[in-house]
Amino acid sequence: MAEATHSDVLLEHLLTHGYLSQQQASDVMDEHTRTGRAVRTIILDMELISEDSLLEQQALLMGVRVLDLSRHSVTEDLARRLPTSLARMYNLVPVDADAISLELATCDFIAPEVVDELRFVLGTDVTFVMSHERDVEDALLKFYAEGSDDSVGAMLHELEHELEDAGEVGENTTNLTEEDLSSSANAAPVIRFVNLVLYQAVQDRASDIHFEPFEHEFKIRYRVDGALYEMAPPPKHLALPVISRVKVMSGLDISERRLPQDGRIQLNIAGRPVDFRVSTLPTQFGESVVLRVLDQSAVGLELERLGMPDDVYNNFTEDITMPNGIILVTGPTGSGKTTTLYAALGRRNEVGVKILTAEEPVEYDIDGIVQVNANPRINLTFNSILRAFLRQDPDVILVGEIRDLETAQIAIQASLTGHLVFSTLHTNDSAGAVTRLVDMGVEPFLVGSTLQSVMGTRLVRTICKECRTAFTPDAQQIRSLNLREDELAGQSFYFGSGCEACHDTGYKGRRGIYEYLKISDPLRTMITERKPTMVLRDRARELGMRTLREDGIRCILDGYTTMEEVLKYT
Repeated sequence: MAEATHSDVLLEHLLTHGYLSQQQASDVMDEHTRTGRAVRTIILDMELISEDSLLEQQALLMGVRVLDLSRHSVTEDLARRLPTSLARMYNLVPVDADAISLELATCDFIAPEVVDELRFVLGTDVTFVMSHERDVEDALLKFYAEGSDDSVGAMLHELEHELEDAGEVGENTTNLTEEDLSSSANAAPVIRFVNLVLYQAVQDRASDIHFEPFEHEFKIRYRVDGALYEMAPPPKHLALPVISRVKVMSGLDISERRLPQDGRIQLNIAGRPVDFRVSTLPTQFGESVVLRVLDQSAVGLELERLGMPDDVYNNFTEDITMPNGIILVTGPTGSGKTTTLYAALGRRNEVGVKILTAEEPVEYDIDGIVQVNANPRINLTFNSILRAFLRQDPDVILVGEIRDLETAQIAIQASLTGHLVFSTLHTNDSAGAVTRLVDMGVEPFLVGSTLQSVMGTRLVRTICKECRTAFTPDAQQIRSLNLREDELAGQSFYFGSGCEACHDTGYKGRRGIYEYLKISDPLRTMITERKPTMVLRDRARELGMRTLREDGIRCILDGYTTMEEVLKYT
């Protein structure tokens, strides 16, 4: 990723010039890897260097000067030279201009490819100065507030007219050549529009962006906190240039519209690195494209931030330090399995531990971990990767999913030969994972002897803190949760009444609810005896396991989420 390269260069420069010690640089990089936060922000938060000194060194690296933006006058006319979408996306403010160039203030590195894009979109040369982050943010708020001239609606209007005036694309898009597609995809207004869509998705904490062409309309939808929201729809005939632009950015073949394709986009948006995993699907009315937004700084791949109850957190953190065995995380798609596993790997990611992962695809790049993309089309399957892993001297192995008997057998073999194995299963609850393995054909005694624990997960939306409102549930609502009125003793429940902060949804963000099944000796005996799922679950509850519903009720009573969310997902 571009950010990682810049981070390495900046740290190396500060080390060479004596601003940081080797240990300090290592600590900064560890924090950057763990949280995804920008290196310059971490350095300032740790108070290792003054901001003035850091700014001077960044300017030296970029070959530019430092400008005190707080003492510099920026006019409205000058600000209008830079579109809002570009200013907000790349944290840039115009400070000077002439007929052939525009000088922009920034507080961070600007990648060469971004410089090229700015020159093309603006139609002029660009140069840079370095300024304090707070001054850049103040100027952005003053001149480029949300909802200003680059609103989606305004940009759509401009996009349509500019393309028509330039003759880039018309209503008939069935016989366009590859050259036509490339030309429309690289039109300046299309670039600006797609950048705005990506920027808005990251700002709204969207997990996915959907570009969907239908017979008479072209929809763009964001998935935020598990729910889909539609933005202002562009005209139908703009679907092809917009989707072609996304394909160009992700390195896909824009002339191939008959077969599914997968790609990846890596960008720096508003000062932080963000990846987009791109998937195209041919449909009756054009290609449907879905981008999975992989913003590590938004997800927070740390066990402490996942919302586990204290007892589950303590037991799980103990499990992941085991020298061998299998740890499974279960749940449907989008239930937080991958985030939980990455957080566990992050806890084990240290110099003395060799970690290998087999994923389809790799979602987050983590320094210090060897990650392999499975590719069944070339026979690079989980099975073949796992066999190769056993010859790579690992301590910890992650396999994206146990899908069949062969993968399960290799994972068990790995755990029996002294490796700790993480993986996922698509089952409704933690006890179901045990019987799923047995149903695949794994011998029950092997399941009982190698399985250490199973974590069932779900993600529920959290109530917006700005509009959280208390209420007293009625008898019917209490019964729906299988509770008794005397158990609550006047306990208040909460809901979000809706406000500007949460876009009137009442929810903002998500947190996990968990069902932790520790494979203790009594359960190992029952697994060997092939006891059914219900019997295993009942015995686990007798031994102290809380179900997903019970952990959800804990979140309701603690004021984190609503009854509707818990009833929906458990």
